[in-house]
Amino acid sequence: MVVADTDAAPLENPTTHRVLGPGVWLVVGVGAAAVGFLPWIITGMRLPLQNLWDSPTPPEDMPIGLLPFSQYSITLIAGILVVGSALAGLVARAAHRRRDRRRLLALVAGTLGVQVVAIAYTATVVGSGLRPGNESTIYLAAIVAVAVASFATSTGVLFLVAVCPGAGALIGLAVAAVASGWWLDALVVPVPWAVSDTQVAILGVLHWAPAVLSGIAIAWCGVASAGRIVAAVATIAILVVGPAVATAVSSAAGTRVLARYPAEMAGYTMQVFAQALTSSELTLRPVVTALVVAVIGLAVGGALRRGYSR
Repeated sequence: MVVADTDAAPLENPTTHRVLGPGVWLVVGVGAAAVGFLPWIITGMRLPLQNLWDSPTPPEDMPIGLLPFSQYSITLIAGILVVGSALAGLVARAAHRRRDRRRLLALVAGTLGVQVVAIAYTATVVGSGLRPGNESTIYLAAIVAVAVASFATSTGVLFLVAVCPGAGALIGLAVAAVASGWWLDALVVPVPWAVSDTQVAILGVLHWAPAVLSGIAIAWCGVASAGRIVAAVATIAILVVGPAVATAVSSAAGTRVLARYPAEMAGYTMQVFAQALTSSELTLRPVVTALVVAVIGLAVGGALRRGYSR
């Protein structure tokens, strides 16, 4: 009679504990960044017409650019980079039990590497096509500065969402929620001068997306500690200040007559910013929406936890 060895380790399915290698995480990071570029990809990725282009060129003959470098596309540049990083951060956070430092670094390298290449390549293409002169140099430097600032923001969002505790992750998600509004608008209306009634209707619904996403993020994080309460308040502030800053900067950058007068442009930017902060459409409505969604989410989450504990 053979007695089974009860102390022997049970047979395991070799695929049960399979962990994806760094190479796969690198590809995932590249994929997340590529999703961020989707609103620009569907346009064909030809650079917008440039006021300072060296020679008259029709839109269909403009060179390919990996980012829409233009003073009229500031928010889209930010949306592309931040949304891609936020997606990568969410993947890393969801798979935190299956990743280590090497895999996280591979994901980060894939995501941010794509964005760095896009900025560098587009800056080179635009720089080679602008007519010589100080005005072109200043223009290119300003657009590159916008892209670099957007990249810095996207990097912060990636790390906040991927590895930080709840309060830090909420801040990253709050920034991503604001950027998602610009990203979704461009995805629905890739060609601003050809908008259908259906697209207008969809935009009306998507107008609420940043506030709804901010409320969901607050509900996910919770308000069980002082740090999380502060993060929730900061989320509401970001929801208000972010669009106001974007409106002010975009308005000033799109006003060519002020391009040669930095002081007047700065004054105009602050004026538009102040007006945006007093607009109920940009402040009161999003705040109320986010708070309502957060309260409902917190209530539902609390009810579900009580149900599971019984």
